[in-house]
Amino acid sequence: MSIAEKRNANLMHLIKRMHGIVENTDIEKHRQSQKYFGALLGSSRDVLIEEVEIHDHTGTGDILQGEWVYVNRAHMKKYVILYCHGGGYSTGSRLYARTLTGKLAMSTSMDVLSFDYRLAPEHPYPAALDDAMKVWDYLMLLGYGARDVILAGDSAGGNLALTLTLKLKKEKRLMPRGLVLMSPWTDLTSSGKSHQMKAKIDPVLNAAYLADMIHNYASGEKLEDPLISPLFGEYEGFPSTYIQVGENEVLLDDSKMLYQKLLSANVSVKLDIFTGMWHVFQMSPFKTAYEAMDKNAEFIYDICR
Repeated sequence: MSIAEKRNANLMHLIKRMHGIVENTDIEKHRQSQKYFGALLGSSRDVLIEEVEIHDHTGTGDILQGEWVYVNRAHMKKYVILYCHGGGYSTGSRLYARTLTGKLAMSTSMDVLSFDYRLAPEHPYPAALDDAMKVWDYLMLLGYGARDVILAGDSAGGNLALTLTLKLKKEKRLMPRGLVLMSPWTDLTSSGKSHQMKAKIDPVLNAAYLADMIHNYASGEKLEDPLISPLFGEYEGFPSTYIQVGENEVLLDDSKMLYQKLLSANVSVKLDIFTGMWHVFQMSPFKTAYEAMDKNAEFIYDICR
């Protein structure tokens, strides 16, 4: 084993230990520990947070909690990033996502809107998708056009970004300018070979955890439904998409198969596989994570020209 490989193995061991601290069989404690780590690691003097209540204008009176994340300097206002957090649809929050939304805001100099959607098992499919659509409509009411919005997400949030766009397409509505997906969870049937081939080295995800998340979110549902497993969607006319995934994660093939699906539909798509990296490595405070965020920014600048 080379020095670089040994260093990476030690880093993955550290990530596994840290992830073990956050994880908890009590789902409410798991959620709270994620919020704690998000608040601890996601704070920066360079980034401002403005909380917002997102009212449902369909007549239900529901209110979603969200936050604007933006840099503490003059910056671009024309475009906005709508961010969907990860957490297997059962955990995660806008607070937990700050380690990502803050980096996105800093690397792009764009405002980022992150929001708390309802979580499973209390609120299974399609609650999260319904909430994402409410936030999309909220942005439209603020005066943004669909083409002013870049949709981004990690893990289950990547799933949500894809399914929201597929739903907009199905309803013949305008779609976002582009998508940025970090380790997206695209296939709840777990058909990719990486689920077996990477099982022993993935420091973050495992089959038992994914099975629990699938049961919480989509028990009794048809997992091949494109609004649950977007890998099975129809992608003709889909917006430009950029996918990042770690080489050492069980969801590697979720990204690779999506990439091939988008290519076959003649969608402008780019896939970067990061050597030695794990699930949503962009959360970590080290060089490769910041380089990945710079690549996200480069993609966003390209599509916003």
